[in-house]
Amino acid sequence: MNTPTTHGTARGGLESHRGTLILILGILSLTLCTLFTGIPAWIMGKGDLEKIRTGMMDPKGEGMSKAGMICGIISTILGVLCIGFYAVVDLATILISAEPLTFANILKLTSDWLWGMPLLVLLIGGGLFFTIYSRFTPFLHLWHSIQILRGKFSDPNDPGEINHFQALCSALSGTVGMGNIGGVAVAVTTGGPGALFWMWVCALVGMATKFFTCSLAVMYRGRDAQGQVQGGPMYFIVEGLGAKWKPLAMAFCFFGVFGCLPLFSSNQLTAFVVEMFLKPNEWFVGADKNVTALGQGLFGAAMALCVGAVILGGIKRIGKVAARLVPFMVLLYGGCALVILFTHAGQVPEAIALIFRDAFTGEAVAGGVLGAVISTGVRRAAFSNEAGMGTEAMAHGAAKTKEPIREGLVAMLGPMIDTLIVCTITGLIILSTGVWQETGDNPDGVLLTAEAFTKGIPVAGPYLLLVCVLCFSFSSMIGFSYYVTKCGMFLFGPSARIPMILFYLASIVVSAIVKLDDVINFLDIMFGMMAVPTILSTLLLSPRVMAKAREYFAALGQAR
Repeated sequence: MNTPTTHGTARGGLESHRGTLILILGILSLTLCTLFTGIPAWIMGKGDLEKIRTGMMDPKGEGMSKAGMICGIISTILGVLCIGFYAVVDLATILISAEPLTFANILKLTSDWLWGMPLLVLLIGGGLFFTIYSRFTPFLHLWHSIQILRGKFSDPNDPGEINHFQALCSALSGTVGMGNIGGVAVAVTTGGPGALFWMWVCALVGMATKFFTCSLAVMYRGRDAQGQVQGGPMYFIVEGLGAKWKPLAMAFCFFGVFGCLPLFSSNQLTAFVVEMFLKPNEWFVGADKNVTALGQGLFGAAMALCVGAVILGGIKRIGKVAARLVPFMVLLYGGCALVILFTHAGQVPEAIALIFRDAFTGEAVAGGVLGAVISTGVRRAAFSNEAGMGTEAMAHGAAKTKEPIREGLVAMLGPMIDTLIVCTITGLIILSTGVWQETGDNPDGVLLTAEAFTKGIPVAGPYLLLVCVLCFSFSSMIGFSYYVTKCGMFLFGPSARIPMILFYLASIVVSAIVKLDDVINFLDIMFGMMAVPTILSTLLLSPRVMAKAREYFAALGQAR
């Protein structure tokens, strides 16, 4: 029997309390942000409104209040301090461990660290600030956002390229993807049913974040070298904060060029088709009973051709396709889920009760560790709706409108559809069918959902899910192509459009054949880093959004 080393004992001691430490740091950071920024921001609201009425503050934001700027800066500093403290503790755990620090391990450790406490504090802390600072006002106008979506206030002569509905569908085409099918299943099996509750909480917070980022995307639109109106974090950073902040905008675009590549979606979709379609029919199966690289490559090429046929038409064609595809796939997935829930109607009430019960106990899977339940739910919600990453602002920045607040209200519907509806559907069918209790230690999210479909809709279930997976993955690939292209064009000019599209399509084919674990870790880091410029600039510009919002809602009340 081997005697444990001192390093091993120290490492075990640190890791055993790591979950508790993460929860304590998270609560501490969010509490500090609320006390020192959220509450003053709430009180500051009345002062800003009075300045607008007396003409001391321009509703468009040129007279940004100093109090608002201070709130944004303090919130940012607090978040950085909490993340820094967490980084020191986490680094100590890594150094004490006996694992060799190879390049692959460094990428994995960096990706895991970044998508742990740092982004949770940044995204959720920022979202709480925006929620409190807005004084929940945007949430009171959700019906108005639906009216905007239906085209009641649309003007074809407004600047932009696509209407409100197409802009929302373009944004949803990127967020409603494999994470909604497989990610929720993993959240339930690793964090417990209560993780779904915390996903709902984070979706509500994310709605406020999207209101601010997408309002800014229209408020501070710039023009590219061809004179076309463009919106997104890179533009509202330069136009709103000034030219001296352009390095921050370029950093966002650099991260976006790599972070939005579809390697994970392409690789997962290929694996799903191989397991559910090619292998059972023995198509392109080699002597080792596995599908050959030729079969995977042909499927990847077919995906690239379909995606290329759409994205070569630009955001207008993407918007038109997304406007048809997104409602279809959400309705199809929702319809299948309703059939499953109807056939397991007796288990649905208990499933809902289990979600709320486990949300505050963590006894179902996490062994009573409440921090693990909350951490899992928050992380999966951040992956799912992408509020604060900046991608949504690029899509909504192309909307035809002169009113920034209108597009911000439309963008708020994104997390509602993505998380509160689609993710909830997945969670309920997994819980009501009971498949979440039959999984092993390393559950495959998509296959677990497929098992729920098989159990709920015998024979046809897996094939219906295959159609849903194809639609969800295809929509993600066409949505993210716009982000990669737009970031590349900001960095290299309009002439980079075709090379960026070819680069994007080539990545679809390659990732269908090769397992790119290290590369995907690198891309995860790049995607996560996109949140830093987005949240930082939005915090600094948030007083301008609220000034414009108060003016808009006041005019809306008078019109009624």
